[in-house]
Amino acid sequence: MDTKRMAIIATKGTLDMAYPPFILASTAAALGYEVQVFFTFYGLQLLRKDLSSVKISPLANPAMPMPVPMPVMVQMLPGMESMATMMMKDKLKSKGVASLEELREMCLETDVKFVACQMTVDLFEFDKGEFIDQVEYGGASTFMEFAGNTDICLFI
Repeated sequence: MDTKRMAIIATKGTLDMAYPPFILASTAAALGYEVQVFFTFYGLQLLRKDLSSVKISPLANPAMPMPVPMPVMVQMLPGMESMATMMMKDKLKSKGVASLEELREMCLETDVKFVACQMTVDLFEFDKGEFIDQVEYGGASTFMEFAGNTDICLFI
């Protein structure tokens, strides 16, 4: 039987959008899939050595469950992003959900391949020294070579 393959394109760098690619990739890898995640544009934030800057914004996120309804004007106030991030991290921890660092490490331990979009790295003039060592760099054609022969391909 051939090994199943899954490709994920991670384009977002916020806390709420960081969990899906790491959870899906680590789960698929644990189930025996060969997995590759292509990080592009703001998704490159998830490859930084330090993930403490990954935040969540209540602004323009109407589906975000808040303890009390907040008008948009309140969501724009200074400090609301940090407060929302702290609340979300506390909720994740209280429910026993792994941290981003733990999920990313699980991916690496199960041989999930992380590919950083070279064009985006160049575009935003990222310093590769800020990224974890286990990152490979490639363009869209590198990703397409893998994604073209997958059982599952997701855009997140």
